[in-house]
Amino acid sequence: MPTRFGSRHAYDVIVAGAGSAGAAVAARLSEDPARSVLLLEAGPDFPTLESLPSEIRNGLATGADMAVSGTYDWKLSARATSRNPNMPVPRGRIVGGTSSINGQVWLWGIPEDFEDWARRGNDEWRWTKVLPYFRKVETDLDFGGDFHGREGPIRVRRHRLQDLTRDQIAFHEACIASGWPATPDHNLPDSWGVGPLPLNDADGLRWSTHVGYLLPARHRINLTIRGNARVTRVLVEGKRAVGVEVSSGGQLQRVFAGEVVLSANAIFSPQLLMLSGIGPADHLRSHGIPVIADLPGVGGNLRDHPTVAMRWEADTGYRVPENPIGPQKVALRYTAEGSKLRNDMITVMRFRYDLKQAVMSAGLYLALSEGSIRLRSAIPFESPLIDYNLLDDPYDRQRLRDGVRMQAELARHAKFEGVAGDIVDPAEDTLGSDDALDEWMLRQVSTMQHISSTCKLGPASDPLAVVDQYCRVHGIEGLRVADTSVMPDCVRANTNATTIMIGERVADFMKQG
Repeated sequence: MPTRFGSRHAYDVIVAGAGSAGAAVAARLSEDPARSVLLLEAGPDFPTLESLPSEIRNGLATGADMAVSGTYDWKLSARATSRNPNMPVPRGRIVGGTSSINGQVWLWGIPEDFEDWARRGNDEWRWTKVLPYFRKVETDLDFGGDFHGREGPIRVRRHRLQDLTRDQIAFHEACIASGWPATPDHNLPDSWGVGPLPLNDADGLRWSTHVGYLLPARHRINLTIRGNARVTRVLVEGKRAVGVEVSSGGQLQRVFAGEVVLSANAIFSPQLLMLSGIGPADHLRSHGIPVIADLPGVGGNLRDHPTVAMRWEADTGYRVPENPIGPQKVALRYTAEGSKLRNDMITVMRFRYDLKQAVMSAGLYLALSEGSIRLRSAIPFESPLIDYNLLDDPYDRQRLRDGVRMQAELARHAKFEGVAGDIVDPAEDTLGSDDALDEWMLRQVSTMQHISSTCKLGPASDPLAVVDQYCRVHGIEGLRVADTSVMPDCVRANTNATTIMIGERVADFMKQG
């Protein structure tokens, strides 16, 4: 049996998960010295910058690397498609969460994303209301004006074109020669085309939420940060959350608080809700879990950005640089031909120095297919069943096919002469057949590591909404969710910046009462 920790209300707020959103929530709430905050993280904590492992501190590792090593990753796998049933799903298990292991791409969601959220009954999330919070999060070292922050915790910069490796230069020049516009600033609301990616790795340092938010706040007496402390369920009395159950040091403990915020990511936040009796009633009963609140949308509506990678042998005359400056420096963002969804596609160029191969990855920034999270069992330490169901919608397959063929054509451009040689994957004859290309994509498709939308925002009139527009769980007092899971749909951007913005917004909602 779990032991009870402290008094009935040991803390004013408990935040479960010290990742992109959770760290922001805890740091902002603890600015009020009268509010006590406990931040719990399942992975390890590193209380100083110097104690951070260099691969984390300096941004040398990404989620894919961590999924291989497993050091600071959850080692999750999921069903991507029927042809790809065991796809690795990198998620950070460390203070800072996935912001400590991701690719450090700092793209904002576009205005249309948030206007769509507002049309679904979430007026607090329209573009004009979230813009000040995007600005609040960042310090952009390259650009100012109305669409950039200058005093935020996360420092952002871009590589200069003259600093790019030869393969990146070839990609940039080939895109422009093919008619795509040059865009020096991908975070302007109407931007599209090819240009340097904004990155949160300024000064050779990964500006995770650990570095940007928590390190400056650790001196606060009212902020307690506990690593290696895994929340196993929310404690609910009647219809009110009163605390959490935590596994730490081999023991289960109960910690009580006036409010609980789940920031455990789009996989573990819905799992925690279901383990706590909040979710689809029939599914909970099938695992012997008493139903506290029947919310059918918990764990549904899973969204992500599907991506496939094409590979070419390096040209025989291409000299591989000895000190490349990172895998993702330039990107092409555009709208698929005939699509009404602006900027629904992205292409990035990188070079596999280990294989001596050029790689272009086509990504679908607004997919229509949706997946699900379901309990494997009622045991909290068993990872849930994750079904991405990628490319299930025919329109997703059509747009990604077109993206693959566009990349193949781009690689034939004269600007790639001396860089990319013969295509390795897919085979040339595969490109000419829709059926063959679909089969290849269904086998190769993977996640861009932007899982979202499994506890979506929406009014009580929406039967699949899990939280209201203030991120309060429907039917349960004192419980909120703040992470990518609350997005009604995935934004047309890498999700880290938007996720931190969500944390900032939720902290302000809580300050306002």
